[in-house]
Amino acid sequence: MYIRRLIKNTLCALLAGLAVLGGIAGEATADANAVVIMYHRFGESRYPSTNVTIKQFDAHLEELSTGGYTVMALPDIIKAMRSGQALPERTVGISIDDAYLSVYTEAWPRLKAAGFPFTIFVATDPVDQNTHDFMTWAQVREMAEAGVTVAAHTGSHLHMPKASQARNLDELARSKKRVQEMLGQTPEIFAYPYGESSLGVQAMAKDAGFIAAFGQHSGAFNAGAEMFDLPRFAMNENYAGMARFRLAANALALPVMDLTPTDPLIKTHNPPAMGFTLTRDIKGIERLSCFAAHEGSAKLERLGQRRIEVRVETPFPKGRTRVNCTQPGPDGRWYWFGRQFYRPE
Repeated sequence: MYIRRLIKNTLCALLAGLAVLGGIAGEATADANAVVIMYHRFGESRYPSTNVTIKQFDAHLEELSTGGYTVMALPDIIKAMRSGQALPERTVGISIDDAYLSVYTEAWPRLKAAGFPFTIFVATDPVDQNTHDFMTWAQVREMAEAGVTVAAHTGSHLHMPKASQARNLDELARSKKRVQEMLGQTPEIFAYPYGESSLGVQAMAKDAGFIAAFGQHSGAFNAGAEMFDLPRFAMNENYAGMARFRLAANALALPVMDLTPTDPLIKTHNPPAMGFTLTRDIKGIERLSCFAAHEGSAKLERLGQRRIEVRVETPFPKGRTRVNCTQPGPDGRWYWFGRQFYRPE
């Protein structure tokens, strides 16, 4: 069942490319839009901030199975966007961070039964050290040999924006090499621990040979997105109800460019002057609203037809701060653009 479903999803990716070349009606949208869902633990209620209940996860998989979605492997989504291909309507990727044991015991059997491809971002040090509640390399290898994508997540799961360049370069190279040594394959994509990055960290991930890297800020993305600061909708017990899951899985990318500030690392200007320019006209843009996690609703200033400035009054606290901008879209779906900023302690 799992292999048959994987073949089906591979064919979906191929058809998406053919749609661009041959104009196959109804197979793909004109835009490459995707959503990635992020998990950590499954059925481990003592960790509610990173766990989803089994009941919640089963409901998510049932929705993806019956709701008109196309679940694709993350590398296939990225490669389609990089090559200018369209994607099927409601393309969704599934990712899991860290390599906790419940991925192997709880999530994988269910994903395998559903036939859904997924990616696991492995923090290699805990696996090397046989840390309690983490998978073993034998278990990771079993999953990889069955078609699961194994990707990099550093060795020690550090806070990269406040680490030295030498430390970050070592973590990137060491985790990549360890996956190569243990699985015989080279990881193509990367996820920043805690979703924290900076322009410098993103440049290092690119120079390390990855084709894309993911954070932990909410939102959908399209081919115009920054491929080394891609969003994912994080799920945990408090934010994994079906209403939010459907909202996330159906999200549309707000088409933006010219982001300010360019660097998500907050150093001197705090709060930063935030903004973006829409790459095309969006119907109903007057209903756009932005929300800063530390302050609430932000003030918006519209300059001309497409430039949006986002203003908050309160300085960002130390650590992570997320800002989300949303707007009602067609067919009950929502445009969603998010960023995560990091202020060093």
